[in-house]
Amino acid sequence: MSVTQLIPWNRNRTAMLQTGNRDPFFSLQREVNRLFDDMWNSFDLPLSRAGGVLQAGWPHIELQDQNEQFVLTVEVPGMDEKDIDIQFVDQCVILSGERKEERGTGQPDQHYSERYYGRFERRIPLSAEIEADKAKAVLRNGVLSVTLPKAQVQKRGKRIAISKAA
Repeated sequence: MSVTQLIPWNRNRTAMLQTGNRDPFFSLQREVNRLFDDMWNSFDLPLSRAGGVLQAGWPHIELQDQNEQFVLTVEVPGMDEKDIDIQFVDQCVILSGERKEERGTGQPDQHYSERYYGRFERRIPLSAEIEADKAKAVLRNGVLSVTLPKAQVQKRGKRIAISKAA
């Protein structure tokens, strides 16, 4: 396909290369194209592209389903225990917190930053009930490990006696 096939033509087969606001249809087409581009790009809002790698959110998590428990591993470098909150509601682990910007007095303004600051909340659905009172969380070297023991389900059946109607 040549470039000339991509240029819009008028009735006299001369190229329509008008610029600016002279042609209302050209500006309308450009605006509609921009709106569609914005709409399709908005589907990627929860996913950010950094360095060509697709990332699902921050903080990064890993959930392992072991036989008797779930193990949730969360990367939270530079954060303390007091900055993070973990809850279990409706078969979902809710991980929230805030990473505050480390800016002291007398420091010059930064020119460029790729660090994440601010509030976050991640909701991680689980496929089984857990015993929330037996859950444990340990923060070591910027890695939070949460152990969530699964609730024991009754494996044995129970016989129900049938009585005679009077």
